[in-house]
Amino acid sequence: MSMILSASVVRVRDGLPLSASTDYDQSTGVQECRKYFKMLSKKLSQLPDRCTLKTGQYNINFISSLGVSYMMLCTENYPSVLAFCFLDELQKEFITTYNMMKTNTAIRPYCFIEFDNFIQRTKQRYNNTRSLSTKMNLADMQTEIKLRPPYQISVSELGSANGFTPLSAADYKGTGKISAAPHQRLEPVTLPGIVSFVLSLLCGALNLIRGFHAIESLLQSEGEDFSYVIAFFLGTAACLYQCYLFVYYTGWRNVKSFLTFGLICLCNMYLYELRNLWQLFFHVTVGAFSTLQIRLRQPQGKSPDYNV
Repeated sequence: MSMILSASVVRVRDGLPLSASTDYDQSTGVQECRKYFKMLSKKLSQLPDRCTLKTGQYNINFISSLGVSYMMLCTENYPSVLAFCFLDELQKEFITTYNMMKTNTAIRPYCFIEFDNFIQRTKQRYNNTRSLSTKMNLADMQTEIKLRPPYQISVSELGSANGFTPLSAADYKGTGKISAAPHQRLEPVTLPGIVSFVLSLLCGALNLIRGFHAIESLLQSEGEDFSYVIAFFLGTAACLYQCYLFVYYTGWRNVKSFLTFGLICLCNMYLYELRNLWQLFFHVTVGAFSTLQIRLRQPQGKSPDYNV
């Protein structure tokens, strides 16, 4: 039997649960899907405003608007147009009932738990499709979903939570396309981070200029060592890569930053004869400072582990 099993209202910024339906289904599959609710709530700020996660026998759908996300769990054969109409009704009622100031300043989990009454009434209506009288809304939603389909989340994008390992793609064949994980957001840039970025660019530019001068010297004098040219250009590449690591999130980001700093040190050691101590000190210090700023600017923190 196709039906809606549960629903939840979550703040996008930090995953704080604001309200949720009272659920009585304690089956293993539903309990596992509740873990997906928690995992999704930690990544809402990184996901599009309309998404679907297919997990075998169940689907999790959600929409986000004005800093609040409305999530629901239903059986796999429940029509998606009905699912998103259900979420749309929750959204309209919640926005009408609670102002954004209350939502943004909420501290306690489930501080709007009285909204559960509306969730339960709406869930009962949508579980009895014959009683639905929203044909016009259904038609509008069907057109909207056709023009802008919900983003299909891959379970592998969610990682793991509380020791729970998500199902692999092979465990739910035919559940839609597997999408690449979106870029993970980093914490806001600080003033020291901006300074390190500018200094790294400066060091890269200095290395690049000296590299071209070394090429000119090489062309004018056959005795010039070509390895100096390589060292200057490697230093330039290392400085620019530090800038890239500071701006974008990549796998093994901290390890890459330390290896890049090591390359900067090696290049400056090799160029010892061409630079004075103050120049060497400047380049190595900037490299160390940039490495520290990369280490400090981590992905945005996870939300508290509430029992959604």
